[in-house]
Amino acid sequence: MNSFSRSVDLLQREMDVTSLRYQVSANNLANSEVPNFKRSVVNFESELKRAFESEAAAKKGFKLATTDSRHIQINTPIDYRTVEPRRVTDYLSTAKANGNNVDAETEANNILQIQMQYRLLTQLATFEFDQVNTAMKK
Repeated sequence: MNSFSRSVDLLQREMDVTSLRYQVSANNLANSEVPNFKRSVVNFESELKRAFESEAAAKKGFKLATTDSRHIQINTPIDYRTVEPRRVTDYLSTAKANGNNVDAETEANNILQIQMQYRLLTQLATFEFDQVNTAMKK
């Protein structure tokens, strides 16, 4: 996979995750006064980082020959395209007396941050395609 395809694929995946984050934060904000509601967050970047680190480790490590599918695989990289975002619910903290742990102000700030991040991602995607258009014109 060339760097352009990989960049566009990563941007598209991050835009999808950002949309999911927006939905989760909006749900948290909508339920900020519901008794015993627990806020959720989306975890994606840490798993993506783990996949990239496994690719780097596989390039540096030894490649073992396996003759059977039951053999133990070592240094098998995780394909970043298989990484999926996970919703994680915070059951441990309680911010209010009714058992709810959603802070409406924090969630509103998260939504603004998510919107700005999505705008940045769209600008990066536009930049990637503008580079291709410039190269094709020459």
